Amino acid sequence: MLRLAGRWVLTAVALVVSVSFLTFVLVDLVPGDAARSVVGLNSTQEQYLQMRVAMGLDRPLLERYGDWAWAALHGDFGNSLTNGAAVASQLTTRLSVTVTLVVASLLVATVVGVSLGVAAALQHGFLGRLVDGLALLGLAVPSFWFAYVLVFLFAIETSFFPATGYVTFGSDPAGWARSLVLPVLTLGLTSSAPIAKQTRDGIRSELDKDYVYALRVRGIGERSVIGRHVLRNAAAPVITIMGLVFVGLLSGTVLVETVFVLPGLGSQAVQATMSSDLPLIQAIAVTFTVMVVVVNLLVEFVYVLLNPRVRAG
Repeated sequence: MLRLAGRWVLTAVALVVSVSFLTFVLVDLVPGDAARSVVGLNSTQEQYLQMRVAMGLDRPLLERYGDWAWAALHGDFGNSLTNGAAVASQLTTRLSVTVTLVVASLLVATVVGVSLGVAAALQHGFLGRLVDGLALLGLAVPSFWFAYVLVFLFAIETSFFPATGYVTFGSDPAGWARSLVLPVLTLGLTSSAPIAKQTRDGIRSELDKDYVYALRVRGIGERSVIGRHVLRNAAAPVITIMGLVFVGLLSGTVLVETVFVLPGLGSQAVQATMSSDLPLIQAIAVTFTVMVVVVNLLVEFVYVLLNPRVRAG
């Protein structure tokens, strides 16, 4: 187990380093000049060259990446090119919004998906076809389109929830919850379909195995067979799907936060891209990567706990 955990950690570190370097290279290849963006088009050539030296753009790429990586390890991602504020402080203020949105959406997707999957597995016919249809619909319907539908139904027509905006938990807990309902439903409901389909397929596969028949012959109740044995054995692939859903939710925040005007990392990524704020883009990309790596490590750990054969191997 320790050897397996060590391998996971080494893989995670290598992935973060690789993604950070690739992002650094891609940002460096973006058309335009960061120094020119800072000094403006009306600056003199001397001012422009001085800014390039001050920003370190006159040095080789590998040297600049090494300096950036060392500073990033100590929590220093540089300063924003648009407002001069520390990138780390800007990430801190927005990270909680994105994490709350993704975690709440994953919870909704899991509850809805597992519930539909269990019902479809135990009751053949219409529910099975419904889950298949929802799975295709969830993959086909863009999240931003579903967001506009929810806004029209529950914000414009009925005024149940605000269409846009965000309220902090400290200032108004009820307003905070109301401001997150539509964004969470947008991401959570569209992401529940693959969880439902995997849950249904996993339970049906387990129900065909010999140990289920043996438990029933021994007179163990159906509820106990399903709840204590079948669901546990079918949970490992569902956990894996939840990890993939988390990655999808994280990418979905870019659109959803923009549509609902939430001050999270997703909307900040859009703003940084539009303003060519390269230090901020780099920091957001690395932050997203670290979040994905951490969740994948947790998924691997839970998968091993639920699958003794992997732990024994």
